[in-house]
Amino acid sequence: MLGKSDSGAITVETATQALPGRLFRNVQHKRKIKQLEGELAKIEEGLLEQTRFSSPVADAAARYLAEAGGKRIRPLLTVLVSELGNGPDERVRQVAQAIELTHLASLYHDDVMDAAVLRRGVKTAHLNWSNSVAILAGDLLFARASSLVTDLGEEAIKLQAATFERLCLGQLHETVGPAEGDNELEFYLQVLADKTGALIACAARMGALVSGAPREYLDPLTEYGEAIGLAFQLIDDVIDLSPAKQDTGKRAGTDLRAGVVTLPLLLLRDKARSDAQAADLLQRIDAGVQAVAEGADPGVMDAVVEELRAHSVTQATAERAREIAAQAISALDILPDGVVKSGLTELAQTIVNREG
Repeated sequence: MLGKSDSGAITVETATQALPGRLFRNVQHKRKIKQLEGELAKIEEGLLEQTRFSSPVADAAARYLAEAGGKRIRPLLTVLVSELGNGPDERVRQVAQAIELTHLASLYHDDVMDAAVLRRGVKTAHLNWSNSVAILAGDLLFARASSLVTDLGEEAIKLQAATFERLCLGQLHETVGPAEGDNELEFYLQVLADKTGALIACAARMGALVSGAPREYLDPLTEYGEAIGLAFQLIDDVIDLSPAKQDTGKRAGTDLRAGVVTLPLLLLRDKARSDAQAADLLQRIDAGVQAVAEGADPGVMDAVVEELRAHSVTQATAERAREIAAQAISALDILPDGVVKSGLTELAQTIVNREG
């Protein structure tokens, strides 16, 4: 088992303990916790092995975010869903690693495009090296992920490729923004579905596919995965406006201060068309974003961040996330009662009830 690195990076033990214990509150299902933790530990070790390269600069850059840890929701989902088939084995662990590598690769690219400063509590890779090195490190991880999928059959290869395409389209559409006449809300939700929902849906579908689960479960599990991915991002929009409960390197309203579009802001824009108070708040937010962009201290927006956090549009965002999570749970109706169904249900609920 791996230990803690000299840099203080998250290790196998700490990276794999966040979720399993929350998903099985029923006494008769508690035994699954140890099994899941054991599988996730194997996947974590595999991830660190798959991010090793003979080139020193490639090795350091590619392992950087893997060693910083993470929630590992996608591998957890793949392993859990595999219980509907033959259970976790080397093929399941392989596909879980491929999906998590794809996720990690997308983070390198996102951080460059967003000019992000911190990721998972550490300085972003592009600041540690350069934009070019960070982008190429992401490309290397995409290549490793593709290599892992090649022995898993044509259907798995096509699914991985289609998911990668959606990730790229989501990032592209987020970058260029909606076209004239597009519904901004629908456009935003589609970007979230492509950037986040698609890969979580892939994790669920792949877990069922490579474990030999009944094929009638594939589409409902895909629907479930995409829905919880969307709910996850909407709760992130709410969390962004809340003071951090621990030292994450982020202050309340980080996205808002940077001018990043979120659902509370989109709902406020819509409300501002007929509500003078909403219009006034929106005007002050826009003025604050402009001031920060011109070099003002981000603290000038503290008051409007707090106002938006307390506003009904933020409550409506949280409620939308809960509705989508409920839809995800409904998609599981076809599954047999038992440890997988209860675990997936609890995962959806955990996602929308989190505070950080």
